[in-house]
Amino acid sequence: MPTPAPLLHPLTSGARLLAIPMPQLATVTVAVFVQSGSRHESARESGISHAVEHMVFKGTRTRDARRINLDAERLGAEVNAHTDKDHTAFHMRGLPQHAGAFVRMLAELVRTPTFPADELEREREVLLHEFTEDEDDPLSSTFKLFDKGCWGTHPLAQPVIGSRRNLERFTREDLAAWVQQHFTAERMLVGVAGPIEPDALLPEVEAAFGELPRGGAPELPAPPWLGGVHSRRLEGSSQSHLVLGFPIPERRADDPTATMAAALLGEGMSSPLLQRLREQRGLAYYTACSADVLDGGGQFVVELSTSPEQLEAALQELSRLLQEQAGATDPIDLERARNQLAVRHLRALERPLRRLEDAALEVFALGRAQSPDERLARLTALDAAALRAQFTRMIDAGATLALAGKLPRAATPHARAAAAALLRG
Repeated sequence: MPTPAPLLHPLTSGARLLAIPMPQLATVTVAVFVQSGSRHESARESGISHAVEHMVFKGTRTRDARRINLDAERLGAEVNAHTDKDHTAFHMRGLPQHAGAFVRMLAELVRTPTFPADELEREREVLLHEFTEDEDDPLSSTFKLFDKGCWGTHPLAQPVIGSRRNLERFTREDLAAWVQQHFTAERMLVGVAGPIEPDALLPEVEAAFGELPRGGAPELPAPPWLGGVHSRRLEGSSQSHLVLGFPIPERRADDPTATMAAALLGEGMSSPLLQRLREQRGLAYYTACSADVLDGGGQFVVELSTSPEQLEAALQELSRLLQEQAGATDPIDLERARNQLAVRHLRALERPLRRLEDAALEVFALGRAQSPDERLARLTALDAAALRAQFTRMIDAGATLALAGKLPRAATPHARAAAAALLRG
């Protein structure tokens, strides 16, 4: 049966309710999505969206941190949140009869946080531990180097975790000012998915979110694509980590071609990327490919970890693979990629939070949410010519290459520049 598009209801304030009836489920998911992420932050604010995400659970005008957790857990609800480069999400999942309570609880968190000073000092230590853990992860360090190589000083290049200096100095006044400025009606979307009647829940959502302050997300300049080769030796690392990428259109372009290209090149053990580098050449144990599409920019990304001795060979093989994809598309690989994306699509239909988040980000970017069937049909309609053209465009645009970890002597500026020239063909 066709899968209908999510239902979108405007609220009095300018916020929106996104409803996805899923009568086959036994639980309901309620989420609040806010256009507040690291791409909206200045260098001095870097990390504040993530800090706010942590701190809204530490106290509101009517409840302290323990009561916030206890009230949710008494209902058996799962509560969580996450921050990305272009949004923050707060979500709860539990029994359908508690959907109204979940709406009220989430509204309280995002509308009336108090950021208690003593809680901030305790949570600051948690955030600094998280920062240290992220800093100690070699692949995470490679990705941060990669983002800087792609976009330089543009906010899209900033890590969501922020900087140690900022985490050490943020005050409760800073967090409160951020919420006042960014948690506004047009930047907020309330999502509900599960065995629900949207019309019955709408009054509850209107009561909780109908009086938000007005204000939309500002138009931010698109980042220039810088490219080039960037490296960092990491003490204590025994592997070389490589992240290679090309620019692709942002979410507002609504272009699925890069997603199909990533599946074609590197999804699954039988993909060219895994077959060539791992199965045939033994050049890497771990490798992956993705199309990361954000508000404001996008990256086609290939990542792998290998031994320092095999880094140059892995890079050369990767270059050949990309050139081959620009020249010809194997019909069997195209069939595989189409069917893998179809299965991924069907699996996403079974995951309410994933469906809500995908739809919410479409609404923020396009003003509407497509039906899942429409999205899949556009993907699977892409032919070999469109994919060859996508690889050609990316190669012509020039790569960003980040190398980190234990690097061989050959990874000198001259050798790395030669590798980058090779990738440009």
